[in-house]
Amino acid sequence: MAASNAYNPQGGKYWQSMALLCAALLLLSAPLMARAVGLPALSNLAGDDFDISAEVKMLDSGQVVAQQSPRVMLTPASLSKLYVAGAALDRYGPQHRFTTSLYSSGQVRGNVLHGDLIVDGGGDPAMTTERYWTLVQQLRARGIQRVDGRVVLSQWPFGPTPCVVTDRCQARSASSSSYDALLSPVAVDYAAWCTQVIPGAPGGPARVAGCFSASPLLPVNNKVKTVGGSQPTQLSARRTTSNGNDSLTITGQVSTSSGPTPVYRSASDPAQETVATLRQLFQQSGVAVAEGFTVSNTVTPRNASLLASVQSQPLQMALMDMLNYSNNFMADMLTVDLSAATPASLASGTAALKRFVDKVPGHGPLALGSGSGLTPESHTSARGLTALMDYMYHQPQLFPTFSAGMQTPSNGVAHHIQHGSINFQNNVMVKTGTLNDPVPVRTIAGYFRGKSGRWGTFAVLVQGRGATPYLTWPKVMEAVADDMSTIIEHN
Repeated sequence: MAASNAYNPQGGKYWQSMALLCAALLLLSAPLMARAVGLPALSNLAGDDFDISAEVKMLDSGQVVAQQSPRVMLTPASLSKLYVAGAALDRYGPQHRFTTSLYSSGQVRGNVLHGDLIVDGGGDPAMTTERYWTLVQQLRARGIQRVDGRVVLSQWPFGPTPCVVTDRCQARSASSSSYDALLSPVAVDYAAWCTQVIPGAPGGPARVAGCFSASPLLPVNNKVKTVGGSQPTQLSARRTTSNGNDSLTITGQVSTSSGPTPVYRSASDPAQETVATLRQLFQQSGVAVAEGFTVSNTVTPRNASLLASVQSQPLQMALMDMLNYSNNFMADMLTVDLSAATPASLASGTAALKRFVDKVPGHGPLALGSGSGLTPESHTSARGLTALMDYMYHQPQLFPTFSAGMQTPSNGVAHHIQHGSINFQNNVMVKTGTLNDPVPVRTIAGYFRGKSGRWGTFAVLVQGRGATPYLTWPKVMEAVADDMSTIIEHN
C-alpha cells in the first residue's frame, strides 16, 4: 500500500532520490529563472528633483527583473523615434522605397518641353541633392534642353506643414541648428543648407563654397579666419531670414590641417531650399527654364506624363540614419508619411503611431505630439517602451532592422553613451533621448545580452521637476551602466 511507504526505508530512499533529481533539474534550468537585483544606482537619482520610470525584463520569459515606477508617464524625448521605426517597419517593411518623380502635361517637341515640369515629392525622408541631380540627368537624357514653362514643386501631399513644435516655430526666423526645419515632401538634404568652410592662407580669411557646388546656395557672411595647423577648427554658424530670404553668418577659425568642413543649418522654408538646389542643377545640366521655379500645393494632374523618377534608399537604411544620428527631420517626415489622412499632417501621423501601438501587448497609455520627440507634452512609460521592444524582438522579419539603428556604447557615434564597465558597453545596444526645455529629460532604452547569452530589454526615463538642477548625461549613464552591469552579470 502506498501509505506504508512513509515508514519503509526503501520508500524513503525513493523520495530522497526524487528530491535530489528535482534539485538537479532546477539547477540546470537556473538560467531561465532570471534573478531580480533591483536598480540601486538609479534609485539614488530620484527624490525631490527627478522622477524616474524604469523597467528591465527578459525577452524569453517576459519576467521583470528590475523596476522603478514602471507605469509613470514621462517625456520620452527622442525615444519617440523607436515608435516611428516600429510603425514604419510594420507598415512598409525594410525594403520599401519612396519615389520622387517629374511629370508634365505638356508635349516634348524636339529638345523642348512645352508646358510646366512638375516635381512630385513622394515624402522621401532623406531626399538628397544627388538624387535630384539624377532626376535632372534623366530629363537631359530624353534630349530636353529647355522647359518652355515653369518648374513647379508640388507640396500637395502635406506641405507646407505648420510649425507645431517650439523649435520649428522659432526656426522660421533664425536657427543655429540643423534639426529644426519645417516639413515638406519636396525637401532636400534634410531641409538643411550645407556650406563648406575651406582653409585659406594662415592669418587670412577662410573660403566658403557649397557642399555640391563652387558657390554657396545662399548668401554667406564669412567671418572665419585661417589659423595654423597646430590650432583646432572651431566654427559657429547662424541662419537668419529677412523678407523670406535666408542668409548665413559663420564665425570662428579653421585650421590649415583641416580639409573642407561642412556646416549645416536648417532652412526657414525647405521648398525654397529645393528651388535654389534645382535652379543650380538645371543650370549645371544645361537645361533652360523659361518661366522660372515656383512652389504649389496643387495636386499633379492625372493626365500628366511621367518623365523621370528616382527611388530613395531602402527604409532599413533610412532608419539606421534616423536612429543613429537621432535625425528629427527624418522622424517627423516618416510620421507624416504614415498618416491615413489627405492632406497629411503631423497630428494625423501621430494618430497612426498610436494605432500601431494598439497592437503592442501590455503597452498601456501613450501620448505623442511628434515622432521626433521635440514635443515635451509627449508621454510614455518604461513599461510601454519595454513592451514595444519586446514586441519588435518577436517580429523576426523586422527585428534585425529595428535593432540595427541602435548603438553599442563601445563603438557608437554618440559620445555621451560611452560610460560604464566594459561589461555594459559591449553587451547593450541603445537609443537615447535628450530635452532641456522646459525641464531636463534624459532617456535611454535598448536591448542587452546577459552573461548566460539570454536577451533582455530595458528602458529608463529620468525627468526633472523643474528647470534646475541641470541633469548631465554622465550622471545618468553611470547610474544606468552600474545597475545594468549587475543585471547582465546575474542573467
